[in-house]
Amino acid sequence: MISISRLLCGTHSPGDSLRYGESSSDAIRVSNTSPVVVWNCTSQCNLHCAHCYASANEAESPTAMDTASAKAFIGDLAGFGVPVILFSGGEPLLRSDLFELSQLAVERGIRVALSSNGTLITSDVARKLSGVGFAEIGISLDGMESTNDSFRGKLGSYGAAVEGIRNCINHGLRVSLRFTITRFNYREVPAIFRLAEDEGVSRLCFYHLAYSGRGSNLIEEDINHSQTRQVVDTICEHTMDLYRRGLPKEVLTVANHADGVHLYLKLKEKNPQRAYDVLELLRRNGGNNSGMRIGAVDHAGNVHPDQFWWHYSPGNVLKRKFGDIWTDTSDPVMGGLKKRKKLLKGRCARCGYLDICNGNLRVRAQAVYGDIWADDPACYLTDEEIGIG
Repeated sequence: MISISRLLCGTHSPGDSLRYGESSSDAIRVSNTSPVVVWNCTSQCNLHCAHCYASANEAESPTAMDTASAKAFIGDLAGFGVPVILFSGGEPLLRSDLFELSQLAVERGIRVALSSNGTLITSDVARKLSGVGFAEIGISLDGMESTNDSFRGKLGSYGAAVEGIRNCINHGLRVSLRFTITRFNYREVPAIFRLAEDEGVSRLCFYHLAYSGRGSNLIEEDINHSQTRQVVDTICEHTMDLYRRGLPKEVLTVANHADGVHLYLKLKEKNPQRAYDVLELLRRNGGNNSGMRIGAVDHAGNVHPDQFWWHYSPGNVLKRKFGDIWTDTSDPVMGGLKKRKKLLKGRCARCGYLDICNGNLRVRAQAVYGDIWADDPACYLTDEEIGIG
């Protein structure tokens, strides 16, 4: 994740301890070896989103972990020092034991967050989420009403999600609005900022498209490099506008660490001192952390380097402890991701900003070139900008 608001405006958030190793009164505890874990606790969903990396559908998989196994898994994560579990899916609210499991995680000292489509968050559900102590509720919207409903495969999903946002805010929950960028919706970024301002949403996450799951069918629908640069600039402009008007929000971009380099290079021309500070933050962040400081576990217990790696797993938590799987560098992918710089090829290997990007998103390289160590095709920086021209 690239914190646009932190880099541009100097604002702080609880997640900064994870991104930059900082501590504060509301910081998330961190460990050198234990990642944030995205737990796709169900493969069932009430929507059918075009870009779903989990390829979720209406029927729950018979291989999903039962309650007893899930509790043992959460205990395993707590023992390994995992700081955060992001309950995801599918739609995690379709899991009947979600509140029981999330409460257990809190009791074991793990911070909990939810990734939801928002359509099932009634006022009563929001009250229960607040009672458990969810630190954040991520709600996905991929455009305004007609765009979102088309993208998510169901009429009325936009209105239901907005109602879910309102219910969360009314019950004191921190809402993170999540938006995946494609050629169908990239022009609606300003409208998403207006919506966040109108509804009192405190955090916005803009995801670059990952070519995974059903998202692998959308490679041709991704925006081009020029459009990507334009979108990132638009996100920066609206972030600064909110800050100047005394309405700061946490704004992040996800799944493309070229954004950090792009932002640094723009600041270097206009504000060299701020650019120096930004470069230091980016170095501390270290770039893409798949297989390092973020990991994923699917509904059946399969471990993945991150939530986009559903096609690869080095092990299953029902057969082996998560920590043992995570730290086993004999696995070629897990070991490679932890020391990827010497394995990268092409532009990535020669990039002058490899220390702050770390090779970007490897699943895109594999999807396009069939090689996880090849260039990330979504890097929009020129050869001159990265020092190889």
